[in-house]
Amino acid sequence: MKTNLYKFLAGVCLSSTLVMTTGCIEETFPTNGATEDQLTASQTATSAMLWAMPSVLNKYATIDGSYHWDWGYGSIMHVRDVMTEDMAVVSSGYDWYSSWEQNLYQGEDYIYPQFIWNYYWKAVQTTNKLIAAIDEETATEPLMGYLAAAHAYRAMFYLDMARMYEFLPNDKTEGANVEGLTVPIVTESTTEQDARNNPRVPRQEMADFILSDLDFAEQHIEKLEEDVKALPHLDAVYGLKARLYMWLENYTEARTYARQAINASGLNPMSEDECLSTSNGFNNIDAWMWGSQMVTEDDVVQTGILNWASWMCNETSFGYSGQAPYILIGASLYDRMSDTDFRKKMWKAPEGGMLEGETEFLTSSSPTFGYFGDRLPEYASVKFRPAEGNCDDYTVGAATAFPLMRVEEMYFIEAEAAAQVGDAQAATLLTNFMASYRDPDYVTSATGEDLIEEIVFQKRIELWGEGQTFFDVKRLNMSVTRGYEGTNFAAEKRFNTNGRPAWMNISIVQTEKNNNAALIGFENPDPSQVYEPWVSDAEE
Repeated sequence: MKTNLYKFLAGVCLSSTLVMTTGCIEETFPTNGATEDQLTASQTATSAMLWAMPSVLNKYATIDGSYHWDWGYGSIMHVRDVMTEDMAVVSSGYDWYSSWEQNLYQGEDYIYPQFIWNYYWKAVQTTNKLIAAIDEETATEPLMGYLAAAHAYRAMFYLDMARMYEFLPNDKTEGANVEGLTVPIVTESTTEQDARNNPRVPRQEMADFILSDLDFAEQHIEKLEEDVKALPHLDAVYGLKARLYMWLENYTEARTYARQAINASGLNPMSEDECLSTSNGFNNIDAWMWGSQMVTEDDVVQTGILNWASWMCNETSFGYSGQAPYILIGASLYDRMSDTDFRKKMWKAPEGGMLEGETEFLTSSSPTFGYFGDRLPEYASVKFRPAEGNCDDYTVGAATAFPLMRVEEMYFIEAEAAAQVGDAQAATLLTNFMASYRDPDYVTSATGEDLIEEIVFQKRIELWGEGQTFFDVKRLNMSVTRGYEGTNFAAEKRFNTNGRPAWMNISIVQTEKNNNAALIGFENPDPSQVYEPWVSDAEE
């Protein structure tokens, strides 16, 4: 695959807003459990199944065809982020995510929700194969560690799906018969016959299933001998429990497990130098609880353009974002940040802003790109750097890492959970974190709902670009506001919602209904184009 973006796209239709239906897709998921040839006692084969789980995070081409958002879990994270008000995109015509940004073609017949559905069920199938391959009764301790990792990975995938597909009330679509329903459950023992009549399960049933996976993982994960951050360990299991209990609004348990995750991780929040490093800024897996690591030989790296660095690092000459579509922080989010908060330097300051000139940028050896500080627009992100700060050689720069879970998230879960139950320590928890690790001048006088909103705001800043804000917006029934004076969202993306957006109830696709009769009549409504973009007084 050619890695020069312009050459690569020659002859390819650049409009990613074409009406692409799912009619040509033959793959159907969920499937039945592992096939007989996968159920092997071979240690080598079982080890391969273990490493297939972190590998599936960077699996591309899950759908037949050349869709340049089809590059794995990082792309799903990006999809969730562009559905919020926190990530704006300046497009040159290469923006393959514009349908999610514009709320177009999100119904069951379109390719965009098909990608999400196909990706997750292939990922779940990967975990089910390993679980099916190991007999608990005869497994050695190392194999029980493998099994624990598989249960943790499966829990992460199902928790994502549960929160993305669960229908919750909104201001534009109605779904009374599906409210609170998540997705079908497919395990290692699910047969093809079962899968063909497998209904969506309600929130509590899904929660019980996820918790059973996490309880198993918690009991056995310390038997996992592989000490690498690409696999989950006890801190990540605790972190998943914290996320689960936040979804369930069981804030006491969420707070408990967030603190246990912090303690088990042995990590400190990333320092200013670590966050702003031009060579190691948010590309070093060792700084996180759990992450995905790519190497030069990985297929996504070899594509040059279908990988995390291509879409998330504005400072590359080989990727998409370096040539527009640039990824930006929403102006209202940036403008609310304190100038004494060092995180504000992770985005290019507007001209005349207090932090103008305070951010260090990379320089390309290509005269076409040169110094990225001159090239990038205001509010452009430099949070995610290419590996080793190499912005020109994709075999180096794209062989990077991205975070699945950071200890910083646990501090914010702990603080919000305390605030949700009215604990007077909540403000202290937030202030201690912020003043110790992010902004020495930080103070807050917020209480009650205002304090919860402030905690979530600071969490949005901290986890910008990491695919987590979507879940808080949906859980807390927060509005998305992209239309306002001074907005940096394109005109066709300036939606203002009254509470959680309708588009955050992801559609289950027609291809699954074709093979699973229990889903017929239990569809999430199509949210496409139910909002009109905001227009300023000057434009009316």
